[in-house]
Amino acid sequence: MIAAIRVNMVELTTTEQALLLAGSFLLFTLLESIIPLLQVKYKRIRHTGINLFFIVTSIIVSLPFAFLAVHSSDWVMKHQVGILNMVQLPGWLYIITGFMLLDFLTSYLPHFIQHKIKWMWKFHLVHHTDNWVDTSTANRHHPGETVISMLFLVAAIFLVGAPAWLVILHQFIAAAFSQFTHANISLPRKLDNAISWIFISPNMHKVHHHHIQPLTDTNYGNIFSIWDRLFKTFARSDVSNLKYGIDTHPHEDEHNNMGKLLVIPFEQYRPPTSAPNENMKDLHPQRSKSIEIIKSPIPSQV
Repeated sequence: MIAAIRVNMVELTTTEQALLLAGSFLLFTLLESIIPLLQVKYKRIRHTGINLFFIVTSIIVSLPFAFLAVHSSDWVMKHQVGILNMVQLPGWLYIITGFMLLDFLTSYLPHFIQHKIKWMWKFHLVHHTDNWVDTSTANRHHPGETVISMLFLVAAIFLVGAPAWLVILHQFIAAAFSQFTHANISLPRKLDNAISWIFISPNMHKVHHHHIQPLTDTNYGNIFSIWDRLFKTFARSDVSNLKYGIDTHPHEDEHNNMGKLLVIPFEQYRPPTSAPNENMKDLHPQRSKSIEIIKSPIPSQV
């Protein structure tokens, strides 16, 4: 099993990976027209263009780190460093364990940290300024955030002892999942809820994009929802009541302007404009139960 996956991932060229991700992007974009979650009126070409611009910046910034990641994987395998090299596991368990460790260390943990450390938050904030969340939002990451993410990836490779093929497999699936969970698509509620028991579902991630706390600080996962359930950062809400964006940057001349977006991390930190429980029922900070927000549907997005 490992040999087959290793060969397939190693032989899959960068161009082929890019084409597959472009194909998934087009698929979810098409589904947004067929089964939309919200009927959103906005300048889609401009919005998508801004978000796709960040793909270019991410690729440019990622190149040296990708080179470092591959060589780091080669080094840990050669010197038998990391968790996977310290234990003997059956092939299927080796893949699952390594994949989930990479998911926790490169997705959930850095995402959680970026919400808690102010200077990191200002880079990640660019992603949350999007008032029209769709599949292109998956690519909306400031180049500074890309650097932070790649540093977490390199550190995770050493800790996990991950071979290059496993890193490539995880990164590829993580990118496709991000497109899926950000897509403006409507799944049957029972199906979405069923997915959310193990994986991040579209509705689950939309809650994370609500414009004020405490919902902004929930549902940090990218592929697996078990981390949010385990660390009590899981929340559920009626998506028809959500308002996308971030309360600190409500004006379009900021959240829909490329120049303004690029300089946000270097501006003075803006604290949330709303108290965490404003417009909410009395919410206990321990999020072991579902969080329900009480706001009217979003007329500004209809």
